[in-house]
Amino acid sequence: MDPIIQLNHVTKRFGREIALDDVSFDVPRGVVFALLGENGAGKTTSIRCMLGLAEPDAGEIKVLGLDSRREHLKIRQAVGYMPDRPTLYDWMTVAELGWFTAGFYGGEFLSRFEQLAKQHELPLDRPLKALSKGMLAKAALALALAHDPELLILDEPTSGLDPLVRREFLERMVDRAAAGKTVFLSSHQIAEVERVADMVAILRGGKLVVVEKLEVLKDQIRELTFTLADDLPEPPRVPGEVLRQQRRARQWQLHARHLSDSDIAAVRIVSGVVDLEVRRPSLEEVYVAFMRGNSTEAAVSEISRNALASGSR
Repeated sequence: MDPIIQLNHVTKRFGREIALDDVSFDVPRGVVFALLGENGAGKTTSIRCMLGLAEPDAGEIKVLGLDSRREHLKIRQAVGYMPDRPTLYDWMTVAELGWFTAGFYGGEFLSRFEQLAKQHELPLDRPLKALSKGMLAKAALALALAHDPELLILDEPTSGLDPLVRREFLERMVDRAAAGKTVFLSSHQIAEVERVADMVAILRGGKLVVVEKLEVLKDQIRELTFTLADDLPEPPRVPGEVLRQQRRARQWQLHARHLSDSDIAAVRIVSGVVDLEVRRPSLEEVYVAFMRGNSTEAAVSEISRNALASGSR
């Protein structure tokens, strides 16, 4: 089955600033896909390009098999979209908001909206301007879901919400993926994403640094904490990709990708390595390693066989 979202070598500039730099990834159907990155990393620009609200300078985007340049109106009608700052007519009541929006969709939109409002405990007769931020977010989500879209796109949906409302939001996203729908989630709430995401992609300064299934990514990366003898100024080189390296007194902490058990065993016996602790990091630690590393592609050469042979105990 074709991916529900496809970005192929997408570049977007705003003047001299490059918001997206040759970004490519696919989003399969029936998953919660999380796009992570700091403010200004290109998350919202990616979403706007997907929906045809902005046009990339280079590359191609397809959503639901539709071209984002030529068929953006069809895309926006088909998907459910909740921006980070929903713009609603605050003089309307919740019921009037549903009635007004139903005019663009028809069918069972209004009845579904009212059902969702009831599930979210939204008072239909209350003006939007009288609702809390959490209630407004629930109203926006009800609008995005009322036509039961195959794809739901959420841009920082839980920002500024209290923990109970955030948890409720996330549980509903998991339920949709379990029902075969797709959720595309842009966020910087890493701990929350770890609970719900099937796949993650990380943007750093407009560049895509990784896209992978969450459990695969976490299983690929290990945190190595070296305790070294006084005569060893830095830890031995490790195979694969070193994402981040930092020193704390006699200890060095590394986050490395694509290490085998034999690689770790070989490093452990290098002369001058007093102790080596190995653990599987959380998604937040993986995220920090990618974002704070010396480079986005910090590849380190394999351990020298001669060094191991002469330095091993």
